[in-house]
Amino acid sequence: MFNNKNILITGGTGSFGKKYTEMILAKYKPNKIIIFSRDELKQYEMAQSFNDDCMRYFIGDVRDAQRVEYAMDGVDYVIHAAALKHVPAAEYNPTECIKTNIDGAQNVINAAIKNEVEKVIALSTDKASSPINLYGATKLASDKLFIAANNIVGKRKTRFAVVRYGNVVGSRGSVVPFFKNLIETGASELPITDADMTRFLITLKDGVQFVLNNFERMHGGEIFIPKIPSMKMTDLAKALAPNLPHKIIGIRPGEKMHEVMITADDRVVEYETYYVITPTIQFNHHVDYTANALGEEGKDIGIGFEYNSLNNTQWISKKEFLAMEQSL
Repeated sequence: MFNNKNILITGGTGSFGKKYTEMILAKYKPNKIIIFSRDELKQYEMAQSFNDDCMRYFIGDVRDAQRVEYAMDGVDYVIHAAALKHVPAAEYNPTECIKTNIDGAQNVINAAIKNEVEKVIALSTDKASSPINLYGATKLASDKLFIAANNIVGKRKTRFAVVRYGNVVGSRGSVVPFFKNLIETGASELPITDADMTRFLITLKDGVQFVLNNFERMHGGEIFIPKIPSMKMTDLAKALAPNLPHKIIGIRPGEKMHEVMITADDRVVEYETYYVITPTIQFNHHVDYTANALGEEGKDIGIGFEYNSLNNTQWISKKEFLAMEQSL
């Protein structure tokens, strides 16, 4: 579905944007892939690896509504990946986080509607579900904006959906490269915030593929959540360094023991490999979310189901984790 299409990725020089570009170029022949981001050095570096004729590098910030609108002219599909994501930095700089994650989201929505973009998928995070830190709260607000945007498109074809998943193995700022750096520099122990802490894990490739699949599945208004495994952080540390002891340092401000992707108050449809949180608002157009746009059927499990990294039925072993990490 991406052949001969114009695709824009906000925050496109990040881990997701690079992997998405790699996979799209390998499988499809898009007319344009537009990398929209504010760091010219990262764009220059990315252009050394991705210099196909279809590639476009557009300097801009999602906070700049006019620039976002210009960038989206003639675009068919948008992936909104731009965000301020560092939890402590968001706590210390709340207005900056709000400007990018909330105001920027609204700018993307407005530009997509004005340019009659066909489909928009915004990337979310497990921290947006029952948030306890500002980053999660801004991403929850962003999710709500994108879902509600389906009600203000009028007769336009534009539709919006959200994809939410857990920790991406090996992405910048995640625990895996942090631990590996400590190991490589001769650390005598690995810091663990709590011995019982768990996290959802997904590879970058699987995360990108999930987004690609949902462009075909989406009606508009869904929050898509993949069924992915959990792992205890102590097991992850043991997998990377079996002989290093652990030092318990305590949970940091804004950090959860177990991440949540679906709360017991969300209304949920279950499919074979993923869940859909359905909108809490009534749309002007009727959508039956128990079947996706491909005609695949799901089961409405209503409310009362919570999907968190502790009650998960899928767990990854140390051996499986190492195979996952080595495949990156």
